[in-house]
Amino acid sequence: MNPGQLNDGRPNVLGPVVDGQTRCIHYQTPLDVIAIKFECCREFYPCHLCNAEAADHDAAQWPVDSRNEPAVLCGVCGHLLAIAEYLGVDACPRCAAAFNPGCKLHTELYFQD
Repeated sequence: MNPGQLNDGRPNVLGPVVDGQTRCIHYQTPLDVIAIKFECCREFYPCHLCNAEAADHDAAQWPVDSRNEPAVLCGVCGHLLAIAEYLGVDACPRCAAAFNPGCKLHTELYFQD
């Protein structure tokens, strides 16, 4: 099985994924449990650095009018969150797994304001 491929029906997560909860070589704390679907390729990566290293194109931000797009994967339970839903919570609404609050510091890498 590809290291980025989870075996439970979840979307594939590309890049240097370290574990089954979508942690990567760049972000490995207990709170680093999301993967983001990038607008440019519609593929999930654990972080912007993984996308930059593995993709053959520049990343593109999700436009503001795409807030209903299910583009954030909880690596703990596999729940897909819409962008607006993710931006409004600090933990997964399904399993209550806490998300890294530091991720909010660079949301502009993924989502337009």
